This record gives sequence, C-alpha cells and structure tokens, in this order.
Amino acid sequence: MRGVVALTGATGFIGSALARRLITEGWRVRALRRSPTPSRHLAAFSLEWVQGTLEDRDCLEGLVGDSDVVIHCAGVLRGMTEADFYPVNVEAVSRLAAIAASRHPIPRFLLISSLAAREPALSPYAASKRMGEIALATAGDRLQWTALRPPAVYGPGDRELLPLLRLMLHGIAPIPGRIDARFSLIYVDDLTEAAMRWLDGKVCERRAFELDDGHPQGYSWHEVIETFERLRGKWVIRFEIPESLLNLIAGLNKTAASVLRYAPMLTPAKVRELRHPNWVCDNAPFRRVIDWTPRVHLEEGLRLTLGLQGTE
Repeated sequence: MRGVVALTGATGFIGSALARRLITEGWRVRALRRSPTPSRHLAAFSLEWVQGTLEDRDCLEGLVGDSDVVIHCAGVLRGMTEADFYPVNVEAVSRLAAIAASRHPIPRFLLISSLAAREPALSPYAASKRMGEIALATAGDRLQWTALRPPAVYGPGDRELLPLLRLMLHGIAPIPGRIDARFSLIYVDDLTEAAMRWLDGKVCERRAFELDDGHPQGYSWHEVIETFERLRGKWVIRFEIPESLLNLIAGLNKTAASVLRYAPMLTPAKVRELRHPNWVCDNAPFRRVIDWTPRVHLEEGLRLTLGLQGTE
C-alpha cells in the first residue's frame, strides 16, 4: 500500500476516474459520499467510504483522518449566484485545508480547480474557483499544496460535453462560443495521469498550474469540427449560435430556475464564459517541475469518449 488518499468528488466524472487510477496504482482511497449506497460505477473498486457532506466538519475530520494526501475534486458547475458555488468551491476547500493543516504529520493537498479561475470576473463560477485557490493559499505556511487548472475535460462518463460531441458526430455543429475563439482541451486520463505524477513527484509548489493536451495554441472551433469530419468521413454542418440567442435562452433559464428551483447550465454568466476569446493553457510550468506528458490527442480522445471503432 502506497499511502492513504482522502478524496472528495469520487462519484463525479473526474473524481471517479481518479479514484479508479489511485486504487489501480496501490493507493488506499477514503472517499466522501452523500448517498448511503456506493456509487455503481465504483462498486468493483475497494474504496473506503465516509458518508456525509462537505458542510459537516466532523465528517471531514473522519475523511482526512490519517491520510497522506487530500485531493479535493468535488466542485459545483451549475448555478446562478455566488451562493450556489461557494459552499463547495470555496468554503469546503477552506474547511478541508484547515483540517489538513492541523494534522501531524500534515498531508499534502491537491486541489482540482479550473482554468476558469484565471478569469474570476467573468462569472460567479470562475470567481469561486479563484477564491478556492486563495482559501488554500491562506491556510497556513505549513500546508504543502498544489492546484491544477484543467480546461474543458472530456472522456467516457462525461455528461456536460457529451451532448455537443454526439451532435457533432451526427453532422451538426452549433458553435456556442465566438467563431474566432481558441481554447484548450484535455482528455480525462491525461488529467488523472498529471495527478498521479504529482503524487509520485512529491513536489508542492504552492501555486496553480494550467494543464492541457499539449496542442500548440489550443484549438479553434474549425479545428475541432475538422476532426469530427475525419471521424465521420463526411462533412459537418457548422453554424455560430448568435450571442443574442444565447442570452435569450440564458435569460429564460434564469427565470425558470428561480421559479422551479433548479440549477441551469446555460446562464448569463455561462454565456460570458462561452464567449471569452482565449481559454488556451500553458502546461510548460507544470512540466518543468513534474515528469508528465499528455498522451491523448483530440481524435483519439474523441474515439474513446464516443466509443468509436478504430481507436489507435
């Protein structure tokens, strides 16, 4: 056994992939869950479950326990206001970091943040991600920590990007962002590999690092669509969704959400994120301190995500 990892977000897309990888590489994983029943897609893996919530300090004390590493992978993606994002993206980070800093010996802390933290003024979500990093940075000089800022993450089990990817595979590509925008992507296994190499490297730079798949200058929408055309062997119809239409839908979502009490994905703030012209990462600083190289290029990652034959 290589050590104990206390993990939040293990039932989510990235967290479950990370949990599987940790166990495969010989780590003992103690994971938080709300439900009294284990997650179905992790049932075959020997996780030690702690039932509770991120608001329950006693529960988090038990989760951190004698761990060697704390990985906060839980995050809220959908919401309207700061109050929707802060309990998990900020307050839970602060709570976990304080508990970790009180331990002897002190476990290392890895925060799975987001590239959105680079632009906190864009949205409550982006602001909460930046504030989560600040909460970690101000938890005390004795806590050794690192934050990873991935861009859009895709792979099997993803539910956010999959509807758009499937639509493109069927030959229709509605472009929700600016046609001239550039953005980075990363396949989920490359992200979990980065976390594993961080664990092995025992380096804590006390800073945030951007991660991506290494494609120079990121991607344009046309490059992504051309990749789908190679996968299909056919043309893909492409069109830009007007910003006015996105804002109209976002406004309707906001009204409906206030009445029906649900958290919509497309909000006015999310439109600002989608329309931002530059979501390109630079992973060189991370690679200078950690022996990590992304291996899954976009076409291969899409084949794996969409279950297509002919994967390299």
